[in-house]
Amino acid sequence: MSTNKRARQKANRANRIAAAQAAHARQTARRRMNRLGGGLLVLLIVGLGIFWFINRGGDESVVSTEPVETNTLPPVDATTVPPVDVSTTEPSPENTLPFGDEEPSDPNCPAPDHSSPRTIDFDGPQPMCINPALNYSAVFDTSEGEIVIDLDTENTPNTVNNFVTLARWGYYDNTTLFRTDPSIDIIQGGSPHTNSASDPGPGYTIPDEPTFTTDDTIGLVGPYRYAPGQLVMARSAGPDSSRAQFFFTTGDKTSFLDNQGTYIVFGNTNEAGLAVMQNIIGLHEPDDSGLGGSPSRTVTVNSVRIRAEPAS
Repeated sequence: MSTNKRARQKANRANRIAAAQAAHARQTARRRMNRLGGGLLVLLIVGLGIFWFINRGGDESVVSTEPVETNTLPPVDATTVPPVDVSTTEPSPENTLPFGDEEPSDPNCPAPDHSSPRTIDFDGPQPMCINPALNYSAVFDTSEGEIVIDLDTENTPNTVNNFVTLARWGYYDNTTLFRTDPSIDIIQGGSPHTNSASDPGPGYTIPDEPTFTTDDTIGLVGPYRYAPGQLVMARSAGPDSSRAQFFFTTGDKTSFLDNQGTYIVFGNTNEAGLAVMQNIIGLHEPDDSGLGGSPSRTVTVNSVRIRAEPAS
């Protein structure tokens, strides 16, 4: 590959990273404004309650109401449950990305060698911890064999960064592939709290990549098309709702998801990895969960290790 072509590719990747960071910043700002508005509303309600209590003579009964979030779940959903955030990390507001073979030295990023203490709850989205000039792959060590995924930093840098950073925090270690669904040829996992689709996730969501359009009939519509051997983000029905759950595509029936196209494809495996995926879905046993079923024996993701190498 020529030096000029490599430079152009690095510049394109850097531009996509900058766009992803801007989306993160907008999402964080919206979240902070919502929290501020909610806090002011609570103070107003408390003040009115005290005024009423003083003037009515003191009814000791107190009723506390909390909003309940509901979601209409498409076929491959990570159900949104309000998380309990006990993060040991804080997202970095800015990151300077090098153009060499080094990764950003953000103190809020986990160690690339996976030596950081395991963390599964966070206060907000991950800082930018990848270098778009590098090639990244994820090695899934499962109880049924190894699956190596080449991650697509060029087209989905924000999604890859989220997955890589969570993996280096040990988020996916010792979790299960809890769902198999031959009707759409998928295997779902990535739920360290509950090993189920109702897992609360890491405590945040990530922006859609790219931003999806809305159809009056079917809702969100995205550009993705599905084929065997992909690594894909699970999501809820609303925009910007991916968290950490993922699924593998194992056969041609996964193309039934094409009419939505909103499940972000951010990696692909080779023939050996696809063979392991197909062996796992071959263990399928149906159940009445509404999600298809699960493997006939527990399939464990022992670890997910990240490899980062210079682009060739």
